[in-house]
Amino acid sequence: MHRFIVVGGGAGGLELATRLGDRYGETRAKRGRPTASVTLVDRNPTHIWKPLLHEVAAGSMDPFTQELEYAAQARWHGFEFQQGELVGIDRAARRITLGVVNDEDGAELLPERVLDYDTLVLAIGSTTHFFGVPGAAENSIALDTVGQAERFRKKLIAACMRAEHQAPEPVTRDHEGKEEPRVQVAIVGAGATGVELSAELRNTAQVLSAYGLHKLDPSHDVGIVLIESGPRILPALPERVSSATTELLEKLGVRILSGERVTEVAPGVVRTASGKAVRADLTVWAAGIKAPQILSELDGLTVNRLGQLIVRRTLQTELDDNVFALGDCAACEWPGNERGVPPRAQAAHQEASFLFRSMGMRLEGRPLPEFTYRDFGSLVSLGHFSAVGNLMGGLIGGSMLIEGLFARFMYMSLYRLHIAALHGYARMVLDTVAHWLRRTTLPRVKLH
Repeated sequence: MHRFIVVGGGAGGLELATRLGDRYGETRAKRGRPTASVTLVDRNPTHIWKPLLHEVAAGSMDPFTQELEYAAQARWHGFEFQQGELVGIDRAARRITLGVVNDEDGAELLPERVLDYDTLVLAIGSTTHFFGVPGAAENSIALDTVGQAERFRKKLIAACMRAEHQAPEPVTRDHEGKEEPRVQVAIVGAGATGVELSAELRNTAQVLSAYGLHKLDPSHDVGIVLIESGPRILPALPERVSSATTELLEKLGVRILSGERVTEVAPGVVRTASGKAVRADLTVWAAGIKAPQILSELDGLTVNRLGQLIVRRTLQTELDDNVFALGDCAACEWPGNERGVPPRAQAAHQEASFLFRSMGMRLEGRPLPEFTYRDFGSLVSLGHFSAVGNLMGGLIGGSMLIEGLFARFMYMSLYRLHIAALHGYARMVLDTVAHWLRRTTLPRVKLH
């Protein structure tokens, strides 16, 4: 049988493996029509939709209620799951090598393994890009994984409790002469992640105070500073979306420093090129992404300056027709645009759907089609307060700014569509109802 291997269980990779398993994997074998073996590889045992990590960091979402076990998904949808990190590819022999998996105590759980493939799809996502800024990697927290998001959440709660019980310090003022808060969070990078986290943290501060976990004034004693090197926040989105979001954030008391390039992150302070020193009890780095280092070390595959695999319009790598790439780790041309396909969840979803169709044509020996990205717009969540974004496409005849309740509903629908892609619409509806019931019996913010 044809051997499909999908490396990376993010939004695109997991959707592709699920659909391939349903169509060609063991579920077909049970009906007497085995056509292919499908294997999903990921270094983690569970999946969570990455756009939710800012909610995990703010404590407004319990990750354990949203995580999906890869092994269970594999059992339900007819593919195999192999846990391990990709450490090498032998393209001539068509095989990949997975590294050793250790348990929490450092003991070996799974040995190094070799898997053979006929078609390999790389969907290993992206990691935080620190751009070589001194101290950024050591003194700030990225939001690439659930573990990092949980670490930030616990440190935030600890910082609030510590500030509440410390003896009052003399009043200090920032460079503008304003009194500084007791606890201050600096977020470097005002893209979607930074903006969404800043709004979600404002809600977290209010809820923690309401539950008595700290008695600081959430609007005065807990400060949030959003630092952006460009002239405005959300630089990848239309200017009117940026302006509307800026206005909403300022109403929430989020301080925005635009045009400030960070030159150093030290313990307790973030320094910028203009000479500003921003006090920071906690620093989050959300200033950019790059592809994982392993892609630059693979056997003969070409990458761009961000380490992304350069792929053709068929999503095949430049030098190997048997190796495909999708999502954040792929650099794909977007005809009619100076930049390539953007690293967004909607792009990964479209590429996964495209490759599912392409794999069927590949099995039949037919020529592969070319991928065309369709931009349906962008949405930014401002937590329980609001949402803002722009819709694009033929249905509305251009671009339309949306905000408020409707934008919030559209944003929430994106995640529900992801659940539907993994489980079907019936289970998606049941999951939505179950999630709502859990929310009615739990505090709005995780308190421990």
